[in-house]
Amino acid sequence: MTFISKLKKTSLANTPANRNDIAMEMSEIIFSSFISYMQSVQEISQKAGQHFASKQWSMNEVNASERLSLHQIKVLEVVSQIQNLLDQVTDKRGEWRNSRDIYQQLVARRPDQGLAETFFNSVARRVFTTIGIDNDVEIRWFGATTIPRGESKAEVFSTWTRRGDSAALVDSLLSSYEMNIKWEDRSRDAKLVAGRLDSFLMNSWGGLKLDGIDMLKPVFYRNRGAYLIGRVRFLNRVTPFILPILHGPNGLIVDTVLLTEDLGSRLFGFTRSYFFVDWPNPSEVVGFLKSLLPTKSLHQIYTALGYPQHGKSSLYRSLYRHLQTSNDRFVKARGTPGMVMAVFTLVSFNVVFKIIKDHFDPPKNTTRDAVKRRYDLVYSRDRVGRMVDTQEFENLSFSRDRFDPELLSELLEDASESVFVDEDKVIIKHAYTERHVYPLNLYLQEMSQEKAEAAAIDWGYAIKDLAAANVWPGDLFTKNFGVTRHGNVVFYDYDELALLEECRFRSIPDTNDHEDEMRSQPWFAIQEGDAFPEQFETFMSFPKTVPPEIWENFKKSHKDLFTVTFWQRVQNQLADGDLPEFFPYPEDLRFRHDLSSHSV
Repeated sequence: MTFISKLKKTSLANTPANRNDIAMEMSEIIFSSFISYMQSVQEISQKAGQHFASKQWSMNEVNASERLSLHQIKVLEVVSQIQNLLDQVTDKRGEWRNSRDIYQQLVARRPDQGLAETFFNSVARRVFTTIGIDNDVEIRWFGATTIPRGESKAEVFSTWTRRGDSAALVDSLLSSYEMNIKWEDRSRDAKLVAGRLDSFLMNSWGGLKLDGIDMLKPVFYRNRGAYLIGRVRFLNRVTPFILPILHGPNGLIVDTVLLTEDLGSRLFGFTRSYFFVDWPNPSEVVGFLKSLLPTKSLHQIYTALGYPQHGKSSLYRSLYRHLQTSNDRFVKARGTPGMVMAVFTLVSFNVVFKIIKDHFDPPKNTTRDAVKRRYDLVYSRDRVGRMVDTQEFENLSFSRDRFDPELLSELLEDASESVFVDEDKVIIKHAYTERHVYPLNLYLQEMSQEKAEAAAIDWGYAIKDLAAANVWPGDLFTKNFGVTRHGNVVFYDYDELALLEECRFRSIPDTNDHEDEMRSQPWFAIQEGDAFPEQFETFMSFPKTVPPEIWENFKKSHKDLFTVTFWQRVQNQLADGDLPEFFPYPEDLRFRHDLSSHSV
């Protein structure tokens, strides 16, 4: 007997039929679809381990796209059924509230209750086309929520204690993972990890003592890597213990060990693709990760685990709570104003909001739908540590007095298709959010020369990493890039983004007519998708306020960016399937360097 059928036999089902039958049916439909969604996510995650074992790396991108679209597909399937049922009743909202009460009982004891509530609210918002918050139909709670803290013994992790040396301890925990692949030399890797671990313990904790190492049972998969995630404990201290595993020519190898919160945070950063994790209770995994990465917000962790819809809900709840405990206003974001997007921020919240403008001034030649498609492309691609993740929102509502008057005036003038005022509320029909980063053009002018030069050089590597990942930014201006708190340069302006394989990199044709070279417009035919690397140097150069030697050093390091040869070589590598792995940790931390890679 199913849980739903048992519920029907309880007192919950003894209310008058005309009141509860449709409500019960609606709750069953939503609950069943949610269960189906969670099962499908698990099945997709299981494939990641199989693809890692068989080295079918390209299938991860296929699975990632399938997983990303799964939530919306399930929600839309439910919406059509719910609307048919609601058409049969007069008091649609009353019937829906009854359904909500039943649904909450259905999911009350589930370990994935938070995800279940997000699924319900996604259906509710589409059925009732909700603007802002509708307490009448949604499962609403903006206070704190509980998750397993991951501090005591739980099914999701196992604990190892040291009975011999550290190498024996590491070898024991490595041997416990059944990945159905032989190790190249597990004993050697255990010794390498143990050496790093002992060095960390001596330098950071003043001795070799530890109380134990807790290791999550599920393996995390992303791109070509598998990750064993754990934590080292001693007294009241805890630090990450993360082992990136590669499937090399001769079997499994441990590529490095990550032992600091900073390195762990980069692994779960907002410029990375989402992990595949096969575990039936995601909140247990989230609780464990939160214990070793305390500065990571819940919405960041849920998103990194492949639940961006719930991550988005958590982000919105965090924003709503923040608005209740702060008084600063939404203001225009720092940086060069864009031609396509209106960008603003709440400085105290570390997130920027991007709204598509109604009209685009020349030379921009695009449409609203084209911009949305480009942002969708970012959502579904491997971001290789070089592109900021985005969250798409609809029908947001904020108090008018939280907006700077000048900003609001510009939004109403430039983005009236997306923004309007309803009495004391500002309604935003469509927006994207991104984590705030330091605009590169400002960073180069405002930071020390040492930091500015490091960012400039990394900007060149960012462009090359994007190219190797089949991403063409379209605009290579510094204003379209930013610097993270880790000092990495990332791309965040996607209105001209395209696949590199779709571009044609050409040399400027020779001419014998001197007047041709003086013309403001090209004297030769240009088609959509054409790019001329010889011209890149002109518009990539830095402002005069940046020390000129920084630009000169940039050109020495990345002069190949100004050649057709470089770009066509990358295109040939893409066509041959010769794709490097982009590791989320510094190159000098790796135990060996004989594999093609980029570390970001």
